[in-house]
Amino acid sequence: MIELRNVTKEYGKRKALQDVSLQFEKGKIYGILGPNGSGKSTMMKMAAGLVFPSKGEVIVNGQPADRSIARDVAYLSSEGMVYPGLTVQQMIEFFAAQHKDFSLEKAEELIQFMSLERHKKVAKMSKGQQGRLKLLLVLSRKAPVLLLDEPFLGLDPMVRDTIVKGLVSFIDFGEQTVIITTHEITEIEPVLEEAVILDEGMVRARCHVEALREEEGLSVLQWLKRNYQ
Repeated sequence: MIELRNVTKEYGKRKALQDVSLQFEKGKIYGILGPNGSGKSTMMKMAAGLVFPSKGEVIVNGQPADRSIARDVAYLSSEGMVYPGLTVQQMIEFFAAQHKDFSLEKAEELIQFMSLERHKKVAKMSKGQQGRLKLLLVLSRKAPVLLLDEPFLGLDPMVRDTIVKGLVSFIDFGEQTVIITTHEITEIEPVLEEAVILDEGMVRARCHVEALREEEGLSVLQWLKRNYQ
């Protein structure tokens, strides 16, 4: 579904990613973990076709990743994405006009689930409400790939719990590939199938979450701490 082949991304003299090779299979939920500056957001932007590698290839559904893959990729950016002057309803209508796979029926369900007011302007919404709106816009699409870059950024624990429940309730398990970058490991662990640690632009470790629990008796957070000792 998604493959990074020996990908390096350079910004001047700084390497955001260094010779990264990863495969993400159809229908699984992945967590990309690591400190700030580890290359997580750069990798997500590449998978969304918004940033191009300095070396190597990024392949999505058998095609090189570029702007045209937006039809197959629903991308939740850690910054921006919603417009302060628009209401919740106007944001929904805007996304529906932009993406053929946007489901207005699903958006209606998510408005109720996320407890959002359809006539409230984005500028008047809290960070938590904006976070729920962004997730609504992404989950309302039937795209085969969902990329969620720091969906919990700046959100309180109750909102984070709502977002995790939204993932469980509204993604198409087995059909949609979901990649999540986050620092909030404990909240997201119950839905993860695999986890990858990025550090200084390189893959430090990768695990199957269920096998980690059953064979080593470790949570993802414990595994992460072990790899940083």
